[in-house]
Amino acid sequence: MIGIIKYQAGNLASVSNALERLGAKYFISDDPVKLEKADAIIFPGVGHAAAAMDDLRSKDLDVWLKETKKPVLGICLGMQLLYESSEEGNSETLGIIPGRLKKFDSSLAKVPHMGWNKFKPEKVHPIINGIGSEQYLYYVHGYYAPKNNYTLATCHYIQDFAAIVAKDNFIGVQFHPEKSGQVGSLLLQNFLHMVK
Repeated sequence: MIGIIKYQAGNLASVSNALERLGAKYFISDDPVKLEKADAIIFPGVGHAAAAMDDLRSKDLDVWLKETKKPVLGICLGMQLLYESSEEGNSETLGIIPGRLKKFDSSLAKVPHMGWNKFKPEKVHPIINGIGSEQYLYYVHGYYAPKNNYTLATCHYIQDFAAIVAKDNFIGVQFHPEKSGQVGSLLLQNFLHMVK
């Protein structure tokens, strides 16, 4: 059973629809006690980092996320909030993965980075089984995570940035697998296989 974190930045409908298409059982909750009963967690996200963190803190979800040992998949803003901080609203975030989110330089290209783009695998990991550098995924973001030791794959827009990260039980993807067609479905399926 997958628990989807409900908070004001969650992209809940498209994530739950994607899980339904895969035949996965899930529930949506903002209660850490209920989420603790899930086998794994999806941490979706669309919106502003500071507002999202305020909402997580108001429900003690920030503390729970930092302490959980369950597999967690952060999507878009959900991935970004795994880092230490963000230039967006000068926010302190969860601090699970080292690094600070930076804003793309809008003098060099249109911001946000929006639309279909590839990623380049940097390491082998079960989350990207069967997905290579020729397949396109859907991105929408104005802030990016610089590449570091936890980066599994990079994408290029204006510069290279982390497209997929992993540390311990946490995985984050900058793109939206739930909006990325068959390739995104494969990534979600890989996550479900890892949970089993």
